[in-house]
Amino acid sequence: MDIINYILLGILLICAISVSFSKNLLNSIIIYMAFSLIMSIIWTILESPDLAITEAAVGAGVTSLLFFVTLKRIRAVKGDEENE
Repeated sequence: MDIINYILLGILLICAISVSFSKNLLNSIIIYMAFSLIMSIIWTILESPDLAITEAAVGAGVTSLLFFVTLKRIRAVKGDEENE
């Protein structure tokens, strides 16, 4: 079980460093979502299911959705506005 903890910790560190050096905002949000999902797995391993559910719902779900909407509003992500 210790090996799994070290692997998850390594992935968590890689996500944290990657989000810092990413130049693309969309990639940063996706990496942040991965960070939140890994954190929820770690909370589950630490036998704290209430924090795991909260991290998955708020961290990976609601916050990422708000980031996507913000990027769409500032037109950082191209969508339907391409025809204008």
